[in-house]
Amino acid sequence: MSLFNLFEKSPKIETERLILRYMRPSDARDMYDYARREEVTRYLLWSPHEDEEYTRSYLKQVQKCYRQGTFHDFGVVYKEDGRFIGTCGFARIDKPNSTAEAGYVFNPDYWGRGIATEALSAVIAYGFEQGYNRIEARFMADNIASRRVMEKSGMTFEGIKRQSLFVKDGYEDIGICAVLRSEYKPCAGVKFTNI
Repeated sequence: MSLFNLFEKSPKIETERLILRYMRPSDARDMYDYARREEVTRYLLWSPHEDEEYTRSYLKQVQKCYRQGTFHDFGVVYKEDGRFIGTCGFARIDKPNSTAEAGYVFNPDYWGRGIATEALSAVIAYGFEQGYNRIEARFMADNIASRRVMEKSGMTFEGIKRQSLFVKDGYEDIGICAVLRSEYKPCAGVKFTNI
């Protein structure tokens, strides 16, 4: 069964500190708290959210995409305080080539704690659990922190595609990291439900 179909079953991933689950409209306040910040969107394809209503509308659209099987991103909840602190999941699925592209964004109040690495590692485990052969992630070349997250999650840096993506107002050099099923080392303490 493909990941495309499995997301219709509302999968949940649990790690030591995190719960990864479907995003909900009730997450709007917490999402807006980080999605409005320039430092968060600096290396992303989208601009800061203008207000909480924009965020709520986005999350309502996400619900439709979940139902259609066209959205593969998890909301991330920090167990210690129950707060929705970001997203991590698959930005793109290439079923014919058994490849998924992972992506993530987190509230800066939680940066520097290894949370992005923990979430990405869990998403990688989920992808391989579903039978994918390759999981990759892209980053703007000067976003060294994101590259470190990818490498700490078991990915290998593969290179830079020069000026390969037009973002906001200019062309960006894009780095790529990836991990193959054959070289993947499972991470302990990851639990899947509803798959």
